[in-house]
Amino acid sequence: MKIVVHDTASAMLDLLQRPLDQRPDALRDMLSPLKSTMSVMGDVDLVRMYQQGSGFRLDRDDPRYVPALHRMRDAGVWERIEDSLAAAWQRMSAAVPGIRHAETVDVVLVLGDPDDDHLMVRSAGYFGLGGIPGALQLVMWPTETSLEKIGHVAAHELHHNVRYANVAWNPAAVTVGEHVVAEGLAEAFVRELAGEDAMGPWSTALVGAELDRAYEKITRGIDVAGMENLTAYVLGDGTAERMGQRPVGLPDFAGYAAGLRIVDAHTAASGLTAAQSTALPAREILTNAGVPTGA
Repeated sequence: MKIVVHDTASAMLDLLQRPLDQRPDALRDMLSPLKSTMSVMGDVDLVRMYQQGSGFRLDRDDPRYVPALHRMRDAGVWERIEDSLAAAWQRMSAAVPGIRHAETVDVVLVLGDPDDDHLMVRSAGYFGLGGIPGALQLVMWPTETSLEKIGHVAAHELHHNVRYANVAWNPAAVTVGEHVVAEGLAEAFVRELAGEDAMGPWSTALVGAELDRAYEKITRGIDVAGMENLTAYVLGDGTAERMGQRPVGLPDFAGYAAGLRIVDAHTAASGLTAAQSTALPAREILTNAGVPTGA
């Protein structure tokens, strides 16, 4: 696997010097390494998708943006991502020799919107998208947490990237079970690579009785299918409502914590690591964890 971490720092600094009306096209050029791979989703406007996904504003100047990029560059963020991805791929490829994967993974880090609650409050300033083999997008605003953990979320997303080169993701048929298992595997994989402190806030926010209640609700809905029905079960009601989807009575990122509990039960029962489990069917993992699913 060839992993290409693009120099988006230079591209964004250049973009921010341009007139406002030129910035969408400059962003489109910056995101262009993802276009071919993400065409599997149809005719996707990457700029619009970025702006709907907590990206920095293109329609105004903001004196915070350039210093934020310099802070990220000075912290070695791009190099840290590169190192983390190399270690993650080494671990997965050693754990499952011959596992299928994209020949090239293009990695694009973009600056987030510091006024966006989903990014800053729910996600502690960073998150990623990596479920389409060959494309990996990271979004961050530099905070103490995001600067420390951006490489770890890159590893989380690479786990998804490799999983979905081996496991089919059909938007109409994908289930809550598949999605929460994938998130639990990716977070358990990060823990294997770099320890418990490397895990994201999404997998550690729920504990105790609140996690027990969420786990019960999620496992009751484990066979709910269709991407339009999954957001509340995985990301919680707040994100579902933001996306115009139906809430189901779950807190933020409930599916990550529930998924990690499922994966921990699976690894305890099977003796397999999260790296070794990368390409396993969700049904096998759920069965090992004692979670009943439909026929």
